[in-house]
Amino acid sequence: MSVEKFENEKWQNKEQGINFRLEAALNMVAKGPAYVERSFAGPTAALPPYRVLDLGCGDGIFLELLKEKGIVGEGLDISKVAIEKAKNKGLSVEQFDFDSGNLPFADNFFEVAVLLDVLEHLYQPQNILREASRVAREVVLAVPNFNSLPARLQALIGRVPENNSPKKGHIYWFNFKILQKMLEDNGFKIVEMKTNTIFSQRPLFKNIFKFLAKVFPNAFALSFVVRAKKYE
Repeated sequence: MSVEKFENEKWQNKEQGINFRLEAALNMVAKGPAYVERSFAGPTAALPPYRVLDLGCGDGIFLELLKEKGIVGEGLDISKVAIEKAKNKGLSVEQFDFDSGNLPFADNFFEVAVLLDVLEHLYQPQNILREASRVAREVVLAVPNFNSLPARLQALIGRVPENNSPKKGHIYWFNFKILQKMLEDNGFKIVEMKTNTIFSQRPLFKNIFKFLAKVFPNAFALSFVVRAKKYE
C-alpha cells in the first residue's frame, strides 16, 4: 500500500481533536519573535503578515487555530481526502508528497514551519527538515518517543509497542537524541521543548513524571514537541 493510499484511508473516517501536541505547538508558534513584535505593535501597524506553514496539515485543525490568532497559515498534506476536508473549511491548502522534492515556496517565505506527527511517517525525514530550514526561520515539530517507558514495558512482556503497530504507519523511530541530532544536522538548535507523560492527568504523579521526563526524556516522555531555530 502506498503512503498516499494509507493516509487517504485513515482520513476517510477521521476527524482531529485538540490534543497536547496541538496546544503545545500553538503556544510555541505564538512565542516567535515576529509574532510577539506584532502583538506589541497593535492591529494597525504596517507589518508584513506572520506566515506559518503547516506540513502534514491533515483536515486543517491547526490552521483553524492559527486563524483564530490572526496568523496567516498555509498547509500541505499528501492525503487528497484530508485536503478536501480542509478546503471545505475555507483554508489555504494543497496536496503535496513530501518525498517528491522541494517545497513550492521561496526562501524564508514563512516565519515558522510546523510538522506535527509527520517525520516518523517518512523514510528520509531529514529531507523535509532541510526544506523547512530553507522556507522558514523556525520549526515547531512533534514526534512520538519510541523509547518511552510504556513501550519498553510492552516489549518486555512480549507485546508490540503501540507506536510500532502497523495501523500507525510509523516507519522512522525517534527518541530525543535522534531528534536533536537530526535537527542539528539540518541547521537547527532546540530552544524550547515540551513533553507529555504517563499519569499526566493525575495530580499526585503529574509533577514527578514531568520532572523525570525533563531529566530522562528518552525514558519518561511519551512524545516531544520542540521549537527550534536556525543557527545564526
